[in-house]
Amino acid sequence: MSVEAIAVTIVGYLLGSIPFGVLVAKKYGVDIYQAGSGNPGATNVLRQIGKTAGYSVFILDFLKGLVATLWFLLPIFSFSGDITLGLWGLPAAVLGHTLPLFAKFRGGKGVATAMGGLLGVMPVCLLIGLVCWVVIFFSTRYVAVASIGFGASLPVYSLVDYWTGDPDSRQIGTVFLAFLVMGWIVWRHQENLVRLKAGTENRFEKKL
Repeated sequence: MSVEAIAVTIVGYLLGSIPFGVLVAKKYGVDIYQAGSGNPGATNVLRQIGKTAGYSVFILDFLKGLVATLWFLLPIFSFSGDITLGLWGLPAAVLGHTLPLFAKFRGGKGVATAMGGLLGVMPVCLLIGLVCWVVIFFSTRYVAVASIGFGASLPVYSLVDYWTGDPDSRQIGTVFLAFLVMGWIVWRHQENLVRLKAGTENRFEKKL
C-alpha cells in the first residue's frame, strides 16, 4: 500500500465522517438520533423533517463520497494522478459515514456516499445500480429493499464488465470494491431486513 493510497484512505474516512444528517437536522432543531428510526441518514431526515432537509442530506452525503475519490487529482496536490487511487477513497468514505469519527461512530447506512464514490470510479456501474434502485423502489416502496437491490447489482455488473471488457484495462480491484460495497450495504441494513420479515418496515406510500 503506497503513501498516496494511505493518504487517500485517511482523507476519505475523514470526509465520510462529516455527519451532514446530524448537522442539517440540528439546524431544524431536531436531534435526529432521537427521531424516527434514529438513523442520521437522508431517509430518516426526510421522514422526520421534510423534503428540503432530506434531499440536502442526500446530496451532501453523495458529494462527500464523490470528493473522496477525486480530490487528489486536483493540480494543487502533488499526487501521481492515478485515478485508481479512488478505489481506496470510496470504501474509506463509506466507512467514515457509517462509523463517523466526528459523531461518536454513530452513522448512517452509507448508500448515498457509496453512490457518490461510484460516480468517481465506476460511473457505468453506478448508473445500472441507480436504475435497479428506482425500479425496485417504485415496485415495493421500500427504501431498504431498493438500497439492497442497488448493492446487489454492483458485483453483477463489475463481473460482467471484467470478463467482457478490454483485457488491457481490466482491474480486479473494481470487482473487489463492488463486492465490498454490496456486503457493507447489506450488513448495514440488517435491522431493516428483520423489520421487513416482521412486516413492520416503514414504507413510502407517496412519491418522494
